[in-house]
Amino acid sequence: MVLLTTSWTWSAQLGKAHGTAQQSSKISDTLQTRSVAEYRPKRGLSVPSITVLDREGRIVESEQRQVFRYNVQQGYGANIIFGIGTNGEWNRITNAQRQQLMQIETDEVARINDELAILGRPSVEAWVGVTASTRQETLANLDCAIELGADAAVIAPLSISDLGNLIEFFQRGITDLLDRRGSQMPVFLYDNADIAIDPRVPHLRTKDVKQLSRLPFVRGLKVSAPRRVLGNYTKAAANFKDSGEFGIYIGDAMLIFDVYKLKSGLLGKLHEYWNRYLLHNELPIGVVSGPGNPLPREWQRAWRACYTGDDEMAAEYESIFNAFTAAYSFQHNGAPVSKLIACLKYALKLDDVIKHDDVASGTVTLTDDDRILFRDRYARVKDQIASTNPLWISRSSDSGL
Repeated sequence: MVLLTTSWTWSAQLGKAHGTAQQSSKISDTLQTRSVAEYRPKRGLSVPSITVLDREGRIVESEQRQVFRYNVQQGYGANIIFGIGTNGEWNRITNAQRQQLMQIETDEVARINDELAILGRPSVEAWVGVTASTRQETLANLDCAIELGADAAVIAPLSISDLGNLIEFFQRGITDLLDRRGSQMPVFLYDNADIAIDPRVPHLRTKDVKQLSRLPFVRGLKVSAPRRVLGNYTKAAANFKDSGEFGIYIGDAMLIFDVYKLKSGLLGKLHEYWNRYLLHNELPIGVVSGPGNPLPREWQRAWRACYTGDDEMAAEYESIFNAFTAAYSFQHNGAPVSKLIACLKYALKLDDVIKHDDVASGTVTLTDDDRILFRDRYARVKDQIASTNPLWISRSSDSGL
């Protein structure tokens, strides 16, 4: 069957590396058993992990595994590892590499969870981005994710060039695949204007989210958009999902410092009421933070501070992360340029988590002057972090080095 040809590329090789064939079967069996029970979207910090590449554009598997471990920080970092997303340069690597990353991620997260269980700490989930440039490859990737036992799949519909009818793709293409495979894998929508094919349609239409939320496997949305858009999506899903069945994850990570902040005074109360009105009294249940790659413990603590209303602690981390945002922003030819992905990789290299910080073809690179500037800025960010609770300072020893 043509549809599944690509998806078996890495599945067929599971027994060749790290003795993963038996483990993958165990993971898949566990998934099928668990998926029968009612799934609830996981709360907390989602780290969209970077992809480690060498100069030839090949994935460096050993270092990729170290990144996943570093992101988790023995249970003090990410609650969800989101691989093959925007920060993972999904649209600049081959489809075979996307499937290779799925295999590495699901296998490594399974190993990490075994260790977390021994430590008595909650498990983390492995979410894999299955979006590709075509419908066929996207479905093949979803099939691969099912075979590998991923905890969830993430699809950015507006990034599929031949998507056609969005509702039909989900109602028939995805539903038919899940039915054939006997799978109830949760699927999360990914809404990001930066990777939308048609600039005239930067975000999913509320009516489409409303209709998609009727599908039992669609369990949430990761969205980089203002609060009003978040609220529209929440309201749409509320028609067909019970409380806790559909999760909204904030993609513009710095927004958590505003969304969850408790306001004082009359104007503050009015502002808070307006926020709740925009969000239809449903707060997002998680945050997706690219800067969480080098700073997973720090972002975990910031998330907790914001969600629990610890405004003093939240303000401390907001200052730190504003400094980090400034660190990856540069001026070239008089224009501001964000070099987030390149800086995330360089930061991980500076912290001795990885040795290769090369970016994929098409990703904005760092000049030698940029590296000097970022290194100095990042050092100042780390000086700020040094004054915080040592338990919540990320440790390179947790990368497996």
